[in-house]
Amino acid sequence: MNRRRFIKTVAAAGAAVAYRSSVLRAQDVEKPMFKTKLYKALLADVADEATCERITKAGFPGVELMKKDVSIEDAYKARQMAERFGLRIHSFMGGWAQFNHDNADERKKSIEDVKRMIRLTAAYGASAILLVPCRIGGSVPKPSQFKIEFDPDTLLMKRAVEGDNAPFEAYIKAQNNASELSRLAIEELIPVAAEQGVVIALENVWNNLWVLPDFAAAYVRSFKNPWVQGYLDMGNHVRYAPTEAWLRAFKGSLVKLHIKDFLVDRAKNNDGDFVPIGKGSIDWVSVRKVIEEVGYHGWVSIESGGYSDADHSRLMDNIFDGKGAVLN
Repeated sequence: MNRRRFIKTVAAAGAAVAYRSSVLRAQDVEKPMFKTKLYKALLADVADEATCERITKAGFPGVELMKKDVSIEDAYKARQMAERFGLRIHSFMGGWAQFNHDNADERKKSIEDVKRMIRLTAAYGASAILLVPCRIGGSVPKPSQFKIEFDPDTLLMKRAVEGDNAPFEAYIKAQNNASELSRLAIEELIPVAAEQGVVIALENVWNNLWVLPDFAAAYVRSFKNPWVQGYLDMGNHVRYAPTEAWLRAFKGSLVKLHIKDFLVDRAKNNDGDFVPIGKGSIDWVSVRKVIEEVGYHGWVSIESGGYSDADHSRLMDNIFDGKGAVLN
């Protein structure tokens, strides 16, 4: 090989290497930042034509329905309407039950109503029903006071705060009563959920029960049943612990997520206020990384105000992409 041909050969090889390197760099840039896949949804009362059109135009592929006084026939029709728009009814918000009611007949009535809503959920084609088992009141510790100690076998609370628990004896008793009665009710619901193919997604929503991550996750896992999982609202419990701590505690036991924001202010009655997404105390860049860390794949329903549907859609896209709660 003469010198001129050698130089051309070396130059061509160098160009090929540079080209392959540039392709690899481009592939690295295009490679998804996260392996976990999240799907965004809006909340709505019903899935009629106008609602389905509004939601799909805003860029949402899913919806979580809330209206409870609906017949099974109407639920089938709503499912068909949603499917016309390529929209998935992924969840039904069953909401508050009264499993700890003082009256046994009222407890039974609440259980039967949840059975009805499980069947309604199945008719919608949704995979889960959001269920808040009950609530308690009374003299409850402030969010920053909680230092819960509970029995890992019985899940009965031993202490609510550090130091003197005498002021909270009634609260501890009510907590334990609610846990035991809710367990009995949910165990009765499991066969219906299994028959209908609907997950009972337990959520605690400012109901003063299972208020710390480890306690709430332990309660959900205690059923040891695939038809009982957790539904975590990523903004509801920031006044008790960071969202990242809740996600890590529920690792492997989450079936759905809600998204909203909360600005912690310990000087206020509720230790803060709900605010539009991106204006609160939650670090959404960090939260997205932890969602990846715990391996959650699935639906995220937005439950927030302050923006249009289209802007909420863009916000969720950016959060899912790891950019945080930004609109640009």
